[in-house]
Amino acid sequence: MLVLLPPSEGKAPSGSGAPLKPESLSLPGLAEAREAVLDELVELCAADEEKAREVLGLSEGLRGEVAKNAGLRTAGARPAGEVYTGVLYDALGLATLDAAARERAGDALLVFSGLWGAVKVTDRIPSYRCSMGVKLPGLGALGAHWRGPMASVLPEAAGDGLVLDLRSSAYATAWRPKGEVAARTATVRVLHAPTRKVVSHFNKATKGRIVRSLLEAGAEPGTPAELVEALRDLRYVVEEGGKPGALDVLVDEIH
Repeated sequence: MLVLLPPSEGKAPSGSGAPLKPESLSLPGLAEAREAVLDELVELCAADEEKAREVLGLSEGLRGEVAKNAGLRTAGARPAGEVYTGVLYDALGLATLDAAARERAGDALLVFSGLWGAVKVTDRIPSYRCSMGVKLPGLGALGAHWRGPMASVLPEAAGDGLVLDLRSSAYATAWRPKGEVAARTATVRVLHAPTRKVVSHFNKATKGRIVRSLLEAGAEPGTPAELVEALRDLRYVVEEGGKPGALDVLVDEIH
């Protein structure tokens, strides 16, 4: 099983250890595309703070993120699973998983990123600010920049098991499963059962809990249908959506 996750907008500070080693990141087929984004982002943020803030869509209060990006090559790195924070990652709680579940997380979880393309939670990266919706002056829209490299790399990374796609729409633009990979891809929408409405905070938290439950149980569904059964065994209320592989998870309480 491969689980595709969005990153978090906010991130923990960079670590105090060794700086980024781009060659050590997973999915080496993305290396050239990563270097192109990293080079332009660092150069932009080091040369013109105001322009960088405009390109990155940062408010005045987030001005410090520009300097952070300018120092990406020398900043300390830490596992991506520690860098990404926010509602989904709080609910996932990687740090509190047992050893076996953490090992499964290292193999199964892939976090999409405007800067890195996609990284495993064990990959060491510095804290940064660059969403998939950014258009860099030289490279253009990052979603389009990543599409070609992802199309070459991700089908192999997906292996022959289930692909559980929990990305937001902006990050889904970088890679859309096709062919037989699409046939074994599942997407999940979390609905407040009484109203049948999506609530953003509730949606993210529940997705984090779903991933944690699957990791703790050691579940290895190979198809969307097997995922439905696995989630029902874990006491989730699941309905099949209107499209192949689309699932609705219904939860009564918003928390």
